[in-house]
Amino acid sequence: MTIDNQRLINSIIEQYMEMAHKQKEQYEKLMPKIKLEQSNIANCQLLLDRETLLENMPKNAVVAEIGVDSGAFSDKILRICTPSKLYLVDAWHTQRYHDGLFNQVTDKFREQLDSGCVEIKRGLSIEMASDFADQSLDWIYIDTDHSYETTIRELCLYAPKLKVGGIISGHDYTMGNFIKWYRYGVIEAVHQFCVTFGWELIFITAETIENQSFAIRKIS
Repeated sequence: MTIDNQRLINSIIEQYMEMAHKQKEQYEKLMPKIKLEQSNIANCQLLLDRETLLENMPKNAVVAEIGVDSGAFSDKILRICTPSKLYLVDAWHTQRYHDGLFNQVTDKFREQLDSGCVEIKRGLSIEMASDFADQSLDWIYIDTDHSYETTIRELCLYAPKLKVGGIISGHDYTMGNFIKWYRYGVIEAVHQFCVTFGWELIFITAETIENQSFAIRKIS
């Protein structure tokens, strides 16, 4: 490779990095930064991890897991929380989250599916919200694309589906994936939702090798 070619490649890389940085700056400026009030954290507890979170969630409840992947966390919900009904909501429609994972989930929970304890609702989280009747769920756990846009819509759409005192919990309550350079918007969406609609954080987890989880409920 000639020196001129190397310089050209370096220039292209620098231009790309500069453009990517500007795009991230613009996205960051659009991200709402809503400050929590004391009432939004008055009853918040710090928990070790999301398994401990499950130990603190209602048992024998009607639950929906929004974003299932291979069903690993679904299995923990079933084992720790013994829900009377667990809905698994996922589209399994991308290269990463594909039909093979859907088949894996159906095989893993074949017994529970046959008994009616588990029910799969295949589709995008936003679209599947209308499948649930208002005040039909005790709690939900959200683990989808982690973007602000999707998360705030999920919070608004699924909140009416909860019974009085119901809980919305979820994964990736963190700034982002710095290895993949992907900015999450879960924190911003949760804070905006809590302040706007009068909800409170009741649990936050403190993992260091796993992204943090959260749980919120309507302030009574």
